[in-house]
Amino acid sequence: MEPFVLQSPSFFSVTEWENLFPGLIVGMTTKNGGFSQHEFTSLNMGFHVGDDSETVLKNRKLLAKTLSFPINSWVSAEQTHEVSIQRVTAQDKGKGAISYADSFLGTDGFYTNEPGILLTLCFADCVPLFFMAPKKGMIGAAHAGWKGTVHEIAKHMVEKWGQEGIDPKEIFALIGPSICGKCYIVDERVITFVRNTLDDVEKKPYNLIKEGQYSLDLREMNKLIMLKSGIPEENITMTHLCTSCDSDLFFSHRSDLGKTGRMVSFIGRKEDSMKK
Repeated sequence: MEPFVLQSPSFFSVTEWENLFPGLIVGMTTKNGGFSQHEFTSLNMGFHVGDDSETVLKNRKLLAKTLSFPINSWVSAEQTHEVSIQRVTAQDKGKGAISYADSFLGTDGFYTNEPGILLTLCFADCVPLFFMAPKKGMIGAAHAGWKGTVHEIAKHMVEKWGQEGIDPKEIFALIGPSICGKCYIVDERVITFVRNTLDDVEKKPYNLIKEGQYSLDLREMNKLIMLKSGIPEENITMTHLCTSCDSDLFFSHRSDLGKTGRMVSFIGRKEDSMKK
C-alpha cells in the first residue's frame, strides 16, 4: 500500500504516521499548483536553482497556508550531499524559510523533539528520509543522495537519537518519493562505494546492465542501512512513487536534464498538539 496520499495538486501526506503521532504533519510537495514558470512550473520550492526568489517565497507561503504551519516556524538547509545532521530548537525557527542566505549551512538532516517547528528539505531525485519515535516525541528528516546514502546518513540519524536515549527499535522510518532503481543508472565508481558500504549484506540494491553501468536502487539501499542500524523491518515503510517515472507529479534532476525545480519534504508537530 502506498503510504503517500495525494491531498491536493500541491502535496502528499502520510496519514498512517499522522494517526500514530498526534499533531504530526508529514509529507512532500508535488511540482503542481504553484506560481513558478518555464522549467520551474509550477510549485518550485528551492531558492537555489535559479528561479525568481519572490516567486519561490510565494510558493512556500502557499504551502504554509495549506498546512496551517506558519512559514516563520520552518527551518531549511543548504544541502551538500553529506551527512551533517542538526538538532533544531525553537530558537532556530525561520532559518532558511524565506531566504536561502540564512539557511543551515552544510546540513542534510534535521531532528527535534519540540513542537511548532517544521523541518524542510529540498529534492529532485534524491531520497527523502523521515524518522519518528512517538514515545520520546522525536521527529527527523534527512536528504540522501548517493553520497549521503553510501556514507550512511540514516545510520547517523539513528546514532544521534541513540545519544538522546532512543533505542533503534523505537524508531519508525519512512522512505519517500525519489528516483527508482530502473531510472537511476550509475557507473563503477559509485558502485564501488555501494559495495564498501554494504560489504556485510548479502542482498545488493544494484544490477549490472552492461559493462561499467548499473541500475541502483537508492531507496532499497537506505532500507538496508536502516536495518543494519537496528530499525525493525516492520517499522520501515517505503513509497512506490518515482520522481522520474511520475513526471506529471515531480521535478527530476535527471529527467529534466539538470535545470529544474525542487519539491520539499516536511515533518513537524503543531504547537497545540501538546495541549491534547
